[in-house]
Amino acid sequence: MATRGTPWRKAGHPGSAHRLQPCSAHCCSRTMNLQGTGLDLGRMKLDSPRRLLDQEEAGEAAGRRLLEPETWRTYAERRNALREFLTSALSPQLLRRHQAHMELLKKCSYYIEILPRHLALGDQDPQLLPSTFQFINPKKFQRMKKVGTAQTKIQLVLLGELLEQLHHGRSELDALLQSPDPRPFLAGWGLVEQRLADLSAVMDSFVATMVPGRLHIKHRLVSDLGATKIPPIQLTLSAKMPVTFDRRQSVAHQDRVSLRCFATLPPAAPERCELRYELLDPQTRQECTQRGVIPVATCAFDVRNLLPNRSYKFTIKRVEGYMLVYEPWLDSLTLQTRPRPPEGPAPSRLGKLGPAPTTPS
Repeated sequence: MATRGTPWRKAGHPGSAHRLQPCSAHCCSRTMNLQGTGLDLGRMKLDSPRRLLDQEEAGEAAGRRLLEPETWRTYAERRNALREFLTSALSPQLLRRHQAHMELLKKCSYYIEILPRHLALGDQDPQLLPSTFQFINPKKFQRMKKVGTAQTKIQLVLLGELLEQLHHGRSELDALLQSPDPRPFLAGWGLVEQRLADLSAVMDSFVATMVPGRLHIKHRLVSDLGATKIPPIQLTLSAKMPVTFDRRQSVAHQDRVSLRCFATLPPAAPERCELRYELLDPQTRQECTQRGVIPVATCAFDVRNLLPNRSYKFTIKRVEGYMLVYEPWLDSLTLQTRPRPPEGPAPSRLGKLGPAPTTPS
């Protein structure tokens, strides 16, 4: 699913349908029974940094007494290697970035793109196929849109499962570092190495799954046209960043609201969007008409003729196109208009009246 102008594109990861299979060998980490090595992870609890440091120093002193110098050096090297893996390849900061990226992907809009097969992902030009689309069988194309929808859903679910494996694996290995006895750690090092390899494979699979790929074509899209030459084509899934309200710049007035919206990554050309609004909790039949759909083509617009001191819900989305296959999320915003100013006589000025003005002679 490579797309122009989006952070999806990543060199070296073209993506393909086989990466979307949840049962792929590198996507599933092997289970490691650490209790069989004498390491009870359930009893390892983190404490304050100072106390944890004291415990670690005391554990190292005890470990030195239990092991020969050469064995202790081996233990220290392996322990440092495990700590380095947790602070670099599987750091909490990296996992938080991946979590934020995955949440963004869940809000994107996904489309099918039809490209010549020789083009690299991201090099597409909409003017390269001015006449090919008219030869595509509409029914077969609708079937491919369903395939694209299913593939997108599978990919998003798979990302969540892989990220959960990474979080669980990091917690497991971090607890292993707190083991006070070095002997079980050394005895189970083979399992630790396997676990590190498994988590590295899961991380690679997660990064590759974030890169959109081609659709698997199960049906010929172009009908048999005899001598007509149609270039070989490929289908890809592309993603557009979500359209979101600017909460700081969107404000309500007495009988109107001023709204602003933006895309996480602005498109190269202006896009048409639809704004839906409705009055919350209408009290009369006339108030039920306080709703509608407004086409917008700019990032700033007003909605007028609203009732004062009432709450309205606004929703923004792109205009649904023929190539759209999946749009799981729409941004919404609730604003309350300001009440009318109080009615009544204008307050009189207090104080003594000044002398009447005189006309100069």
